Amino acid sequence: MKRWRRVWRHPGGGILGLAVVDRVCTRCWTWFPGTLGSCPQCGAPLTAANAAAPPPAVGAPVLVEPPPPPAAGGHPFGEPPPRRATRRRGVIWLRWVLVTAILATVALALFPMPQLGLWGNPGCSFPGATCTRVLFIGNSYTSVNDLPDTFADLAWAGGHRVQTAALDEGGWTLSEHLSAAETAPTIDSERWDDVVLQEQSQIPSLAVDRTGLMYPAATKLVAMIRGKGAQPVFYLTFAHEAGWPEEGLPAYSTMQAAIDAGYIGIADQLGVPVAPVGAAWQTVVDAASHPAMWQSDGSHPTVSGTYLAACVFYATLFRHSPVGLGYDDGLPSGEARTLQTAAATTVLGDPALWGLTG
Repeated sequence: MKRWRRVWRHPGGGILGLAVVDRVCTRCWTWFPGTLGSCPQCGAPLTAANAAAPPPAVGAPVLVEPPPPPAAGGHPFGEPPPRRATRRRGVIWLRWVLVTAILATVALALFPMPQLGLWGNPGCSFPGATCTRVLFIGNSYTSVNDLPDTFADLAWAGGHRVQTAALDEGGWTLSEHLSAAETAPTIDSERWDDVVLQEQSQIPSLAVDRTGLMYPAATKLVAMIRGKGAQPVFYLTFAHEAGWPEEGLPAYSTMQAAIDAGYIGIADQLGVPVAPVGAAWQTVVDAASHPAMWQSDGSHPTVSGTYLAACVFYATLFRHSPVGLGYDDGLPSGEARTLQTAAATTVLGDPALWGLTG
């Protein structure tokens, strides 16, 4: 015979069990009441080995000590191992996370992400950092493809912090900038290191226009810029792809030669350095094969043309070669290097030609 118990968990940690409620015969497997002494089916007697204790009073529970804790993965009622060490490590980790978050918040409040240079040139707002401030005064030859920003990103690739601004209304001449209400306040608004002057694209190529319009305005603007302690720089532009046949300049090369003469003439007269973008442009287009430098209008620059101009300004203002700089403005690496090389060769091959003697 065998005894069977039904067991429940006790809130105090013990186990509640009811004394023998019924029995089973191990010979014929018949169930019968626990008060009988033998199996009613086969007559097998209840032996001492499996004899039940006297039943307790009705409703009185029997408290049995719980079994020892099982090994890991054992009985579901077993208690898990102590977690003090794990909890302590969690608290320490959480403290470090909070301290790091606080320090990062303070750092970003004092020095926003752009100042850290994670996205482009960080500019001049970082305290104590060496920085170059450049103001561009021109027109769409400056604004198309954002030459100032391209130059700033290229400069950052070379380790130079740069802050740029621009007055670049489409089609404007230097005379219009001279008379514009915002020109003088803008020149006076910052301690600019360099102020770039770019004339309308056709005026420098005609003697009558350059002497009657460009030179008088340029002279006054140069005086204004120097009066604020900044260095004026002429942006020698590139000619139209087809020249200007209506004015006797039938091809690109003839118009470019006239533009060169116009800028170098006033630069020599006033002692102002020149950023020879047009000369570097000619070096590129004279090659057997070259990237598209003009847009479909035959006048404004493509991204390649603007990138070349930025490389020329890098070499002109910093007196360093742009060859090998990592910023390529999305151009193929081989094309970017070709344009970098053309700029470096043009500017640094004969710096005195462009008034770069300092």
